[in-house]
Amino acid sequence: MASVSGTTLVDRLLPARSLSRSTALLRDGILVLGFSALMALCARFSIYIPWITPVPITLQTLGVLLTGAVLGSRRGALALLAYLAEGAIGLPVFAGGAGGVAVLLGYTGGYLWSYPLAAWVTGWLCERGLDRRYVTAALAMLPGSLIIYAVGVPWLAVVLHLGLGQALLLGMVPFLVGDTLKLLLAAALLPSAWLLLRLGPQHSSQE
Repeated sequence: MASVSGTTLVDRLLPARSLSRSTALLRDGILVLGFSALMALCARFSIYIPWITPVPITLQTLGVLLTGAVLGSRRGALALLAYLAEGAIGLPVFAGGAGGVAVLLGYTGGYLWSYPLAAWVTGWLCERGLDRRYVTAALAMLPGSLIIYAVGVPWLAVVLHLGLGQALLLGMVPFLVGDTLKLLLAAALLPSAWLLLRLGPQHSSQE
């Protein structure tokens, strides 16, 4: 389950090379569940503006990008699959404290189903070192954001019987500014974390 050692932020912070296989699997399992809990927390910050869009504004896009970037492709996707499974069995982990299969099949279901793929793609790009610099980190996270729209908007159109243009107006346009800010925030956090890791040993040696 683990990514190649050192290719993701979490592998640098919690290297698996000194761990037994069972301990490494336990570590990865805790990370997967921990980041699925982060997604539930991001969903708690939800704002409904029904006269503009039926889709709630949440921090979940930020959570998806950070999960993929920090954990890598496989663990990131697993964390999002765990999140969806938790919601499917009725845990109140979706926006507004909702849960159940009905949410996954409802008009916002497409956005939710896109999360594992978005996290996987983001993680795959970050595993290749694109999360080390601010510009490349933003470029690494852009495909993940686009995947969420690419799945969520057509799903919204089908479930609510909308034309594609109307679905774009309701399911994408109101979120562009906010999602851009979330992407930039995530793209700033990852290189900053890597910079702190690089500076840490230098500071320790100077003391």
